[in-house]
Parts: sequence; structure tokens; C-alpha cells
Amino acid sequence: MTGADGAPEVEGDDDLVADIREVDLADDVAGRLDRALADAAPELSRARIQALMAEGAVWRGTEAMTDASARAQAGRYRIAIPPPTPATPQPEAIPLTVLYEDAHLIVVDKPAGMAAHPAPGSETGTLVNALLAHCGASLSGIGGVARPGIVHRLDKDTSGVMVAAKTDAAHRGLAALFERHDIERVYLALTRGAPRNASGTIATRIGRSPRDRKKMAVLTRGGREAVTHYRTLATFGPAARPLAARIACRLETGRTHQIRVHLAHIGAPCLGDPLYGAGAPAPAVKAAMAEAGLARQALHAAVLGFVHPITSETLRFETDPPEDLERTQKALELI
Repeated sequence: MTGADGAPEVEGDDDLVADIREVDLADDVAGRLDRALADAAPELSRARIQALMAEGAVWRGTEAMTDASARAQAGRYRIAIPPPTPATPQPEAIPLTVLYEDAHLIVVDKPAGMAAHPAPGSETGTLVNALLAHCGASLSGIGGVARPGIVHRLDKDTSGVMVAAKTDAAHRGLAALFERHDIERVYLALTRGAPRNASGTIATRIGRSPRDRKKMAVLTRGGREAVTHYRTLATFGPAARPLAARIACRLETGRTHQIRVHLAHIGAPCLGDPLYGAGAPAPAVKAAMAEAGLARQALHAAVLGFVHPITSETLRFETDPPEDLERTQKALELI
């Protein structure tokens, strides 16, 4: 499944909602839902409505309406409209840690604090700005002028391995791999507490939270299928009731904020997560975070593996967590 700009909805997208448009459909409404909403909100095209529905951004009551072809029903609908992004990002000479590069694609180790693409609050200093300077005009444009070459995303404060396309053919091939879930993606997380089961699979549906449109949530209806396989690598604190843990998460699907939502769902949110880490960590864990200077969610995209869409070469990249996560883990080992 892809987002409105053609890029897959993968772990990480810090775009915020700019406006909530409320639309009332009358009792005599008929036909497809996307057409009825477009007729009721003429400032939004039918294609735009379809894209927003696919993103889980159209709601009737507490239910996300994701099927554009569904029969329209009377009632009040809410449409979450994301803010516009800059149309023409500019090249910026920002150093990149390049893990691999050829004529078709580039793989980088994105630092925490760098947004993947321009968005409100992060108009400059993004990976796109850096790629424009590094790759120049060779970057693929399929993703749209604001996100050239980007085929997947990481949250601004999630570090780790990302791939970007330099040609349209590579972009199409990489997008197809993500859509088929034919990509190896492993993340490392430091969590508050530990999962009840040391390993397992979290399978839910994820969509925009009906209570807070800046957040994603596990939904009983609507949203999109989301599957995360996890394994506890280490626990910290008393064995009977760990205060923190180090967890490896392998993505089967890739939804916005998927790992952060899923870990919170099983009671072990990422340390330092400003959106999903509700509840204070134990004093010893809080002290370890302060000592290590952890100022973001403790999540790192450690592994990215795929078959090169042009050369068919099997590629796999693995990076160690950056210093702030390493310091945090060492401090946790002492509690």
C-alpha cells in the first residue's frame, strides 16, 4: 500500500495535521463514498479524497473510512488534511554517512534529528536537502518534487539505514519491494519495562487516532494491517520485573509509527518517546537516560536488506546504534 505521494507508508512519518475538515452527507446521499465526499467538499479532488482515505485520514464517528468504493452513508465525516510541504527543496551541503552508492540508488545511515523530507518545522536540513546536494539531478522524481528519491521514511528522531532511488526505474523497483513486504527491516529499541512474552508477533490494525490526530493508534475497525515480529535481547533491572529491555523488531508491514505504536500496545514503549511513551520510567531508568543524555525515542533502524531492483544483487546493510543509545544501554546495564 502506498501513500498519497507514491511512497509506502513505512515506519516513520512526522507530518502533522494542518486542518480537520468536517463534511455532512445528507440522508438522500447515494453512490460511492469518495465521490460523495468530493461533491460535498469541492476544494478537494476525488483523487485527493481517495489518497486521504487510503492514509486513514477520513473518519465517520470513530471509524476510519478506508474503502473509497464503499457506499456513501449519511452522517458527519472528518477529513484530516496534512499541511503543504515546500514545493522545491534546495540542495544543502550536509555530510552524509553513505553505506552504498551506485548509478541507481544510495544507502545512508540517517542520524537522529534529521527529517527524511521537508515538512512544517523541518523545512531545511532534511535528508532530501542533503541528497539533492550529494546526488544532484540524478535523483528520482517519482516521489514528487518535495520528496525526490524517497521510497520509505524514518521518523526524524529515529536513526538508521535508509535507501533512496537515483533513477525512476530503481524507484519503481524499490517501491514494489516495499509494497510486497520483500524487504528485510530490523529495528533495535530500548523500552520502558519488557514485554510479557520474550518474543512474539504483534498483529493489529493501525490508523490515525480518533482522539489525537497527531498520533497513530491500534484500531478495532478501519486502519491497515500491521505486523511486527519482536524478540527481547536483554532486560535490565530485577529479572522478575524488568525495568527496561533491549528489543529487536522485524517489520513484516510498514505503517506510520508502527514499531512505536506496537511496543506501546504491549506495554513496553520506547524510552524517550514523546508520543507513545505515556507514563514515567522507573527512577533508575530515568536516571540512566539522563546520564546518557537520551533526548529522543530509543529506536534505531539497524538492518536493511533487499535485492537490488536493477542488478538483482542481494544487498544487506547493518549499522550499530549511535552513541546516545549505546550510552543509554551501558547505563541501563548498571541498574
